[in-house]
Formats: sequence, structure tokens, C-alpha cells
Amino acid sequence: MKKELAISGMHCASCSLTIEKAVKKLPGINNINVNLATEKANLDFDEKQVSLEKIFKAINDRGYGAADLSEVKDRKFQKAQEIKHQEFLFYIALIFSIPALLIGMFFMEDSIFPIYEISFGHYLLFFLASPVQFYVGWQFYKGAWHALKNKSANMDTLIALGTSAAYFYSLAAIIFDLGAQYFEVSSVLITLVVLGKLLEAKAKGKTNYAIQRLIDLSPKFATVIRNNKEFKVSIEQLKVNDIIIVKPGEKIPTDGIIVEGYSTIDESMVTGESIPTEKKKGDKVIGATINKHGTFKFKATKVGKDTTLSQIIKLIEEAQGSRAPIQRFADRISSIFVPIVIIIAVLTFLSWFYLANASFSFSLLVAVAVVVIACPCALGLATPTAIMVGTGKGAEKGILIKGGEALENANKIDFIIFDKTGTITKGKPTVTDIISLSKLNEKEILTLAASIEKNSEHSLAEAIVNAAKDKKLTLRKTTNFKAIPGKGVKGKIGKQEVILGNVSLMKEYKIKAPSQLEKLESEGKTVMLLAINKKLVGLLAVADEVKETSRKAVKELHEMGIKTFLITGDNERTAKAIASQVGIRNVFANVLPQDKARYVKDLQKKGKVAMVGDGINDAPALAQADIGIAMSSGTDVAIESGNIVLMKNDIQDVVRSIKLSRKTLAKIKQNFFWALFYNILGIPIAAGILYPSTGWLLSPILAGAAMAFSSVSVVTNSLLLRRYKLN
Repeated sequence: MKKELAISGMHCASCSLTIEKAVKKLPGINNINVNLATEKANLDFDEKQVSLEKIFKAINDRGYGAADLSEVKDRKFQKAQEIKHQEFLFYIALIFSIPALLIGMFFMEDSIFPIYEISFGHYLLFFLASPVQFYVGWQFYKGAWHALKNKSANMDTLIALGTSAAYFYSLAAIIFDLGAQYFEVSSVLITLVVLGKLLEAKAKGKTNYAIQRLIDLSPKFATVIRNNKEFKVSIEQLKVNDIIIVKPGEKIPTDGIIVEGYSTIDESMVTGESIPTEKKKGDKVIGATINKHGTFKFKATKVGKDTTLSQIIKLIEEAQGSRAPIQRFADRISSIFVPIVIIIAVLTFLSWFYLANASFSFSLLVAVAVVVIACPCALGLATPTAIMVGTGKGAEKGILIKGGEALENANKIDFIIFDKTGTITKGKPTVTDIISLSKLNEKEILTLAASIEKNSEHSLAEAIVNAAKDKKLTLRKTTNFKAIPGKGVKGKIGKQEVILGNVSLMKEYKIKAPSQLEKLESEGKTVMLLAINKKLVGLLAVADEVKETSRKAVKELHEMGIKTFLITGDNERTAKAIASQVGIRNVFANVLPQDKARYVKDLQKKGKVAMVGDGINDAPALAQADIGIAMSSGTDVAIESGNIVLMKNDIQDVVRSIKLSRKTLAKIKQNFFWALFYNILGIPIAAGILYPSTGWLLSPILAGAAMAFSSVSVVTNSLLLRRYKLN
């Protein structure tokens, strides 16, 4: 069973790892992936071996909250309440810490800038620091205690250790008259950490912008016809087969098929396509798109969670909750970072106190600065925030990326294999030539071909049947029909055995190809040979127009250093003619559907392969490829098999998805730099490496500010991806 959980109480990458380790120890857990940025967990478990309640208990025992996401009624409201609570704690901390900072800096005997010494100043600082330490800072003690119980350490451990050291030393300084105290240091540190958490929470909320925008698209009400009367009902009350009226300017409530009327519809919010689409009776409409002009009626085919919009939202949420392979780098560092920091802090204290003969208070202050600046909060946010914004950006442009792994792998592609029909071409072939090689005239040849092809679902069959309809020909009854995948069809019309297919099929019946074949195929046309009782009687040439953007897309891919291939069941001559039109140099022709995956596998021996297709016959190849890119106009099977779905059916979006992948990976690497920059640079400075030569020391307060800024800078850097233009 698969479940999505809402997780609360996480602060850093080690938190998500702690939860994963705890849950994986239980029997029947197939997989769990905890995402810090989305505060969700994707869980796959065997309900016969372990209950959801036991999984929740394992998470709760580690100090975190867990709930079934589907049962969380208003998560957006809950998140808003959490942010409000952090705001409240921050203002409480601010009210007490600002006076403490001012007194410590200006109104004490040991102040940096003494102006006037306040009597009982130490006691006043104790009074101001205590609520911050134990009320505002209680969340850190709680987190540290749960980590200690589980024999681990996290961000809370570092904050609790650092601030407690400063606070309790200051308390001892008052009791035993030790001189200097650092109450203001502990209170300002907690205030800065809470401010960092608050800014981070607000910024993380913005990374969900794409999903929230999609959710807000859906209209709240629909006008339905029931018992010949019009009713206004809420979206939740819609049923499949309801007849719904949509007027100009209204949003379409759900997915369906037009049964009456005509209009143009703006589908940009779902597909990313800016030009409105003309719709007539029999055409599909997508929920949440906008009706521009006419009034029409449509029959609901999908409602609720089954609609296109709901599926897109679900797909993006799953993508944003997934873990990219590069995340393992952050996980490895986080798992060992906190214990190492504590060791470094202890060694720093011992070195200053025993080797450099520094005072206890000085040595302690330096150790506290090391602990605070080293918090790895930003490291856990580096990858998921960029993935969230990247997948959201793609969704806005009609590029649906199914997870962080797909987004990262698209960056590594060496080869792209394109299916021909419906991918490079428009997928709507038309009959261009009918040649008689017998006493039959063109109309008779077309009638026979259409009569047998009317039972086939192939796009070429559709072109032949449509040509017969256009000429208003009467089709004849066919018996013993059989489709031969990748070759053609055969059956009986009356007493005649009729075979229609390619050269490969004719060879099986020892029928020789005519001389006209080569010329037609050199023009990029697909030729179907018609035989009656194993004698060739005619040819039908079908051509599929190349998409306007195909050539440009292929050119850009070559400029990006990616080699392109065309794969098709068509003969080599036709395939090469189409390939040359768009600039593809490598062709796999005469490939049977079941063999497409083998060609992908062979190419994978040389590098990473992407497969672009739209049909059921492309599904195995899409699944086999390192990245499967499916056209949304294709079959559900193909879309399910793909890692990336192109809503606009434009192969220019293949280029855009790779560019987006590269940009997102660049952001992740920048985030790692910002996350680690403060730690690598700050730890030695905080440890006092510059103090002997320059007298310069990083105070715990500055260390806390740098640590808080580190998390905020990582999230902000990820948010800059929203400005990236996908041309």
C-alpha cells in the first residue's frame, strides 16, 4: 500500500533521515522517502505486516508528528497557524532580547561600549533571558531530547547546547561572582534562529506557488441540466455523464466532451499553450480552462480526483515530494555533520582553555560560536526547494516532470530517440497518391483498402478510411480480419482474400514490390501495397506532415551536444526522407513495436538515453529509457510510462525540459555552495583561527545571524528559478 504522510517538527536534513531510519526498522516497509521542504513522506508498506498506527508511533517516538495526508482537512490552514506561532515566538523573543542586547552592550561594567552601569544589571539580564531560553527555546530542548533518546544529534542539539552553555555559564557567573556573563548572547541567538525558521517557512511556502496556482484555477460551481432543469451545484456534487452548460468567460468545471455548441477555449493554464483552441461537438474539454466566446453544453467524463487538473496536481506533488539522486550527497553530510561539529566545539574549548591558557568564559564563547555557525539547516533545503520550484516552473509551461530523479537525469542525456508518427510529425497522415496496378480504378482500390482498414486503429488506417469518407464511398463488409503489428492487415471481402501492408508483409506472400515504390518513398511518403488473392493490384501513398517546431528542436539539441535518432516501423527510405527534413542523421527503420525497447537498450551501452513517443507501442521503450518523454496527446499507457509529459505535444518542449533540468541542477549546486560556504569558512573563524594574528573573533551572535541567513539564502536562490524564461 502507498500512502502520503504529513510530517511536522522537522528542522534539518538529519531530521528526515532520523524518520526514514526509524520507519525502515519496522517490518513490511518497502520504502519511505521524507522530504524536508514539502514536509511530506511518501510511504510504501505492506499493511499485512505493519499498521499505519505503528508507523505513526515510530515517528512520534522520535519527536515528530505524522498524519495521513488524505485525512488532513486543511493543511494550508495548519501551515499558516504554524507560521503564526513562530511569528508569536519571534516577537516574544524580540521583546526580551533587544533590551538584553542593549544592556549587555552599553550598560554593564564589562560592556563593549560602556555608557552607564546599571545596578543589578546581571539580574535584569537573567530576568530578560530566561523566558527566551525556556519558553521560546523550548522547541529546541524538546527536539534535542528526542534526538538524544534515539542516540542521534540534529540542529536542535546544536542550538540547545550552544545557548544552554552561554545561559548556564552566565547563571553560574552571577551565583559565584565569576565576572563576565553572556545572557544576551543566548537570548539573541535563539531570536535569530527563530527568525531564520520564520523566514524559511514563509519562503518555503512560495516554492509551492505552482501547485497553489493550479488548485486556485478550479471553479467552485457548475451549471448542470437535470430533469430538463438548470441547477447551480458545487464542483464536489458533479457526477459523470452530467450535462453542463458553459457560458462565455466562464471556467469549465470539469473534464468532458462537447455535445452541443461551438467555442474557443483558453487552455494555457493547463497546457501552457497561449493560443486559444477551437472546440466543436465531439471535442474534449479540460476542467479549469476558460471558455472565451460561445456557449456550449458538454457531458462530464471525469470528476473530482480523476480530472486532468487533479492528476496534474497529484503528479507535481509526487514530483516535489521525491528525492533526486544528488540529495544523497546532502544526506551523507548531514548524517555525520552534527556529531563532528560537537567534537570540533569540544576540541576548540579544550585547545583555548588548556593549550592557549585562555579564560573559561572566552573558551566557552568560542565553542558556542562554532556550534551555532555549523548548523546544517540549509543543507537539507538545498535540493528539495530547487526541485519544487523547477517542477512547478515546468508545470506552468505544460511540462510535467515526474520527480526529482527525472529532473536530474534529463541533465545527463547523451542520446534522444524520437518516434516518428505523432512526435516528429503531426500524426494526422493523409492519402496523397492512389496508383492502380490492375484493372481496378482508384475509387475501387480506395474502397477495398478502406473496407479492410476500418477495423484497424492505426493512424494510417484512419487516413485511408477518412479519404474514402471524403469521396463518399460505400465500404464493404470484412470478415476474418487480422492486424499484423508493424506490417499491415488482412481479411476477406466476399470471397476475395485482401492484404494491405508494407513490403515486409508482401514478402511473406512472395509478392514483389513495384517500381513506383522507390519514388514515392523517396518523397517521405509511406506506401501501402494492396493485394487480392496474393496478386498486387494497387498502391496507396500516405504522408504525414512534419511539425513546424521539429526542425528547430532537433537543431537546438545538436547545439547542446545531444545526438538524435528517429525510430519507426516505416521503411528506411521513408524514414530517412522524414529525418532529413528535420535534421536527424541517425535512423532506425522497419522496427517492430516490440523491438523498440531493444534499440533503446543497445544505445544505453554508450550513454544515457531519452525516448520521445506517444503510442502504446512506445510504452516499453519509454519505460526502458533513462528518461521517457511522452506526448499528452498519446495513450494513457504511454503517458504512464513516461518520466516527463509534454502537455502541448510540441517537441520544442523536449529542449525546454532539458534546459530546465540543467538550470535546476545549477541551482542545486549553488545552494550546496551557500549551505556549506558558511560552515567551511565560518567554523575555523568561529574557532578563533584569526584571533592570535588579527584579534578578530566571530561572536556567537554573528554566527547565529550567518546560520539563519544561510537557510534563507538557499530558499531565496531556489525561488529565483521562477524568473527563468523557458524559451
